[in-house]
Amino acid sequence: MSNVDTSSTSVTSAGQSLANSVPLVVDLDGTLTKSDTLHEGLLSLISKQPARIPQVFVWLAKGKAAFKDRLAQEALVDVTTLPLRHEVLEQIEVARDAGRQVLLVSAANHRQVSHAAQQTGLFDEAAGSTETRNLAGQEKARWLVDRFGEKGFDYIGDSRADLPVWASAREAYIVGSNRAVYQAARKANPMITQLQPDEAAQPSKASAYLKAMRPHQWIKNVLVLVPALAAHQPSALLPAAIAFVAFSLAASSIYLINDMLDLEVDRRHPRKCTRPFASGAIPVGQGIVQAAILFCTAMAIAAALAPAFLLVLMVYVALTFAYSLILKRKLMIDIWALGTLYTIRIVAGGYASGVPLSEWLLAFSMFLFLSLAAIKRMSELADLKAHNLESVDGRGYNVTDLPVVLGVVLSAGYCSVVILALYISNATVASLYGEPKLLWLVCLMLLYWISRATIISFRGEMDDDPIVFALRDRISLFVFACCGVVFLVSALL
Repeated sequence: MSNVDTSSTSVTSAGQSLANSVPLVVDLDGTLTKSDTLHEGLLSLISKQPARIPQVFVWLAKGKAAFKDRLAQEALVDVTTLPLRHEVLEQIEVARDAGRQVLLVSAANHRQVSHAAQQTGLFDEAAGSTETRNLAGQEKARWLVDRFGEKGFDYIGDSRADLPVWASAREAYIVGSNRAVYQAARKANPMITQLQPDEAAQPSKASAYLKAMRPHQWIKNVLVLVPALAAHQPSALLPAAIAFVAFSLAASSIYLINDMLDLEVDRRHPRKCTRPFASGAIPVGQGIVQAAILFCTAMAIAAALAPAFLLVLMVYVALTFAYSLILKRKLMIDIWALGTLYTIRIVAGGYASGVPLSEWLLAFSMFLFLSLAAIKRMSELADLKAHNLESVDGRGYNVTDLPVVLGVVLSAGYCSVVILALYISNATVASLYGEPKLLWLVCLMLLYWISRATIISFRGEMDDDPIVFALRDRISLFVFACCGVVFLVSALL
């Protein structure tokens, strides 16, 4: 007769069987996905149908649950394109392997939740908000307790809204939350586990916010200094420098909005998919707040300068916003808009510094920046051609348009050099430069740089933005430095 005590084994087996019978409930927004399907759906609708923005406010007036229901009827988010939390996917896989029931229960609309469950194929059941019931917080906790009983389920969530659910769960799991939320969740349910992502793959929040602002693009705003420099008025550089700060913050606020409106396109792009919003490093809800803070700060700084500068900055923001919503999808109009945005910086610099704007400078900048804008679009087309794709997603171009865009690049670029040559030949230039004939060297160097940049872009070897490329390219920096030396020497002679 065996002396082995089987009681502990029986208890363990019974406990394991009980644990396996407890369902695992997973939240959707911020938990399964790093993003929020409500925000994503709203941005998708605005991006594709901006004329329906007034309708959004009508839906909001009917209450949150009704708003979610109406939005879900118009824009269901493809969850497979969203950044998912791998630590949550691992928990789901473990539960499924153990034979446990796994549910997706969210405050998102039931249409969106069911769509997400069907797309992922990870869940046995899905439940969400209806037109009259917002399945969040205490309401979600009541629904789960009625279904499985108190402490009859495990729950994975991410925010303070989940505190009542954690309190009613047998075991609680928390993801992506700050220390304060974790401490509150621990008080609600001591049996809580914080699921940690792979820290090596996670950029810091500060670096993600900074990256979203695209500080490397601020170099474009140096153009606000051009009127003061071209007029040889050093005293005008201080207000121009303040204008540079205002322009940079305003531009960053628009970059944030543009990235949020371009989420679907960016996630399918070979490089743009790593941007903070597309990758899920920053939730779009936080991005909206960040954009608002940057915009208000920019306007406050601009208000301290000339009223005309504030007006021009507002025009810049309006045109950029129009570009993000509509103009970027219009054939050739997008290139015109981008070129205009460059020239507006020079106009703003003139008003900020109080320097009269030269017609020569405006004409030169108009053609030069039209060429640079076309180079940017040509780079995107060349990149698509290299990846064997036919068209720019969300744009009005096909890869077969490359020769036409190439023609715009060269014709506009060479026209800018012709205008510079005519300016050099003008009698009034002698009042600013002691030896104007030296400036012909600048024409030659610009012809070389435009031609070289065009070839590199056509080959698909340039970053999307020619300004960013120029700042990283040693030959471009050398050419610009030589141009600066020629201008300086010609002025001093």
